[in-house]
Amino acid sequence: MSAEIVKAKPLRVNVRTPEVMERVHAEVEVHYRSVLVENLRKAGGFMAVGNTTIRLAKDFGFCYGVERAIDLAYAARRVFADRRVFLLGEIIHNPEVNRQLTEMGIISIPIHQHEEAAAKLEAADVVIVPAFGAETRLMEIISQRGCLVVDTTCGDVMSVWKRVRGYAKQGFTSIIHGKATHEETRATSSRALGDKGDGHFLVLLTLGDVDYVCDYIRHGGNREEFLQRFGKDASLGFDPDLHLKRVGVANQTTMLKSETEELQRRVLRAIRDRDGENAIADNFQVFDTICGATQERQDSLFEMLRKPLDVLLVVGGYNSSNTTHLVEIGEKQLPTFFIRTAECLKSFSEIVHFDLHQRAEKTSYSHKLASSDPVTVGVTAGASCPNNLIEDTILRVFQLRGISFELVMEEAAKACKSE
Repeated sequence: MSAEIVKAKPLRVNVRTPEVMERVHAEVEVHYRSVLVENLRKAGGFMAVGNTTIRLAKDFGFCYGVERAIDLAYAARRVFADRRVFLLGEIIHNPEVNRQLTEMGIISIPIHQHEEAAAKLEAADVVIVPAFGAETRLMEIISQRGCLVVDTTCGDVMSVWKRVRGYAKQGFTSIIHGKATHEETRATSSRALGDKGDGHFLVLLTLGDVDYVCDYIRHGGNREEFLQRFGKDASLGFDPDLHLKRVGVANQTTMLKSETEELQRRVLRAIRDRDGENAIADNFQVFDTICGATQERQDSLFEMLRKPLDVLLVVGGYNSSNTTHLVEIGEKQLPTFFIRTAECLKSFSEIVHFDLHQRAEKTSYSHKLASSDPVTVGVTAGASCPNNLIEDTILRVFQLRGISFELVMEEAAKACKSE
């Protein structure tokens, strides 16, 4: 930390007054509500029109934390109508939601410009902290500038921060399962340094990385090779010969639950092999820090996949971690298309979707959707996707199958009433 930055508490402000929130809820409903999706949910997530069937996952779309973050951002713009309002990056990882905020006059600061932009803020400015949270150094700069802060950080994320701070206080290194460049993991890593700044962390993404670290825990290894591999994903001054003695596992809250659990098991086994059963309590800690909403959406998709499906559509922002993991689950079992909006469904011979392996958009063809045979389409979405985008996707599927908007809405209303 630079010498000129002195720790100070952010000037957080509460914008959730009843009169403001009444107006905010009305605006949010106009932007993101879907009667079709609500009716489908009431009908058990099932609707068949002609030879086309839609199955909607039980849990999908906005979670409470996302809804709260959006509400606070809308409220901040209304309460501080005469001030500049800045947002640290994106409120959530969904381009439609962030576009709405931009149109409301909220100025987004790209993540790679955070510190530079923060140093130029004025005391009259308002800064919105996104649902992912923000790094401690950045918050200290904002505090020094005297800005008002509207903090939308998710409660589940703050629970992880509490845990890694506890690890640092006890002298444990935080092994964080996550993406090192993701806003949430960067924020969590900064808290893993502890209140005194003397803690340590190591961010691991793949099980291959985990196995490498576990082998080092068991047998030691080439320190320089270790640092070359993980240096940018570890705390400053990290020494694997010292800082892997006592470890506590945490995670980015939106990771794939099964992978996080596997990481925990492998690290536990490595500590046991090195130190023996009796030393585990002294040298290893773990707590379940997967976001409840993330887990619900993953579990709901597994449940939906137990029934026959021909195609799965996953709707959401391409940089949404929790949405990405839904795609990973789906593509192991059936043709799965990761689409940003219904506009990606150009036709069934031209589906624009994001390929997780190539890390790029590409265009594919769905033989099943394009045929005249009966088809069952599964639809789900991550916690950052609004219902109106899910509705657009469902309507587009029916449209391409030759079924009108009016008939779809009529059948959805009937299905809702019959339940």
